Amino acid sequence: MWNFKKQYVCFLMLIIGIPLLAQEKIMSDMESYYDFLALDGFTERAYLNYHTLSDSKWTVNQQEGNIWKQQIDFQKASKSKALKMYGPECLLSYNSTAPYGQNDGLLWQGKGLNAYLSAGLRFEKYGFELTLKPEVTYSMNQNFDFMPPDPVYSGSLYDKKAAVYGYYGKPYLDAPQRFGNKAFASYGWGDSEIRYSYKAFTVGFGSQYAWVGPSRINPILHSNHAPSYPKVDIGIRKTSLRFGKVNIGEIEARLWVGQLRESDYFDNDESNNKMLYSALSIGYAPSFLKGLVLTANRNYLSHWKTESLYAVLDLFYIPWNLHGSRDVWDQRASIGLNYLLPVSGFEVYTEIGLNDYSPSIYGYIRYPFHSMVYTSGMRKSVPMHLFSQHMRGELMLEVSNLEMSQDFQFQWPATFYAHHEMKQGYTNRGQWLGAGNGTGGNSQYIGFKVYHQKGYVNIFGHRTNPDNDYIYQYSVNTELTDEMKKQHIKNFKAVVSVGLNSTYFIRPNLQVYGGAAFIVEHNPLYDSISWIRTSTRYGFQLQTSLIYHL
Repeated sequence: MWNFKKQYVCFLMLIIGIPLLAQEKIMSDMESYYDFLALDGFTERAYLNYHTLSDSKWTVNQQEGNIWKQQIDFQKASKSKALKMYGPECLLSYNSTAPYGQNDGLLWQGKGLNAYLSAGLRFEKYGFELTLKPEVTYSMNQNFDFMPPDPVYSGSLYDKKAAVYGYYGKPYLDAPQRFGNKAFASYGWGDSEIRYSYKAFTVGFGSQYAWVGPSRINPILHSNHAPSYPKVDIGIRKTSLRFGKVNIGEIEARLWVGQLRESDYFDNDESNNKMLYSALSIGYAPSFLKGLVLTANRNYLSHWKTESLYAVLDLFYIPWNLHGSRDVWDQRASIGLNYLLPVSGFEVYTEIGLNDYSPSIYGYIRYPFHSMVYTSGMRKSVPMHLFSQHMRGELMLEVSNLEMSQDFQFQWPATFYAHHEMKQGYTNRGQWLGAGNGTGGNSQYIGFKVYHQKGYVNIFGHRTNPDNDYIYQYSVNTELTDEMKKQHIKNFKAVVSVGLNSTYFIRPNLQVYGGAAFIVEHNPLYDSISWIRTSTRYGFQLQTSLIYHL
């Protein structure tokens, strides 16, 4: 095993030694810049709902709106048809007090120093694409005070694992609060894959990170927060939908099946380390209302066994009246929309998620909020002229709520990313597959980013409740005295962060990133004395990265 790791790192270092051309990975600074240009119609997204690195292809239509055109030669970048390079990208972060970070893939940003390194290449010919983009991470993983794990992990099955580092909220969940008691390195294939495409049809096998839905921070069903995983996908990329000579819009569809893995800090049962993940993603943009995109997503978590393949077929079936009869599979679904108005540089979006089987169509008519969660946001392009320079600003707001619906007060404790059949919950290798904020909480983000000719500057504020369902579970199926109510109602935990980050082009195609955030955790251990008297944990995060584009 150690020899393989050494060979793997040597291979990565060999790649980094080659002058490389950066191709934009999902939610990176460069992809976010292209997406910002789409606000004003200077470019167009190549996807509707599902996108990975391979789907993130951009063409700038109007160069006069391209603020970074002096830094990036788009025409030159588009000339290489057969061989494309990625990176190298190196990120360093430091958390002073406790873990802090989101949508960072393989990287676990624990307390102390953290590092991420990735680079690679892609070869394209005759519709085939071979992408190699491995990644390696390091986490100092220093000790900090965290919640006692749920008592369910006290048995020998979880000895030295979840019994020590396990999640404190609704069992069962493979979401360690700390990954062991020492520094560690992780290795992964990252955005690597092999793919064949013909016109809109595409099929591939690999481990590319996928982002599903319109959200920019907390997508409900799938993000790049957790490490990537091996999967097979098939579908059609964004393409026109026609009936005869009538164009009724654009459509996109992707079906994929993958293998999730348990973390090293959950249980001592080797037989349940693998899980089957099957998912379907559909996007539709009607031609009669330009700028509108409608999305629908559905997925299953299943045990890693042959019978679970039936879940793939079940993705196409809507079981209105099953009343949980197939509860051995854990399902989630979402519907969403985003509406982009390039004329005014404005976009609004929302995604609504549901957990588990429906209580019948009549149940939803009487109470439509059963297991419902949501994420909503807006973005606005703002023309600016400062210091005799042409600039453009981007205002972004996003709010999300993943708390359990109130009808669960009459049933049992619940939370969106947990399920009694799938003991590891909605996670991969110990991190959330969906919203990086986690299960059972809520989030509010506001940021204002100013793009200038040499990069951008972004200022933001972010407030979250990490897991309110942990508090709500104490009111389910119990007769609380007034004293018990007072004991729990004061125990909400909140994390507030404010920060500044910036990217700057030292010279064309060489960019450096830096960021700093001040973080305040109110009631970090859910043990407030009262509403106005609680412990407070202060900390900060520093980040820097360097990316070279040939």
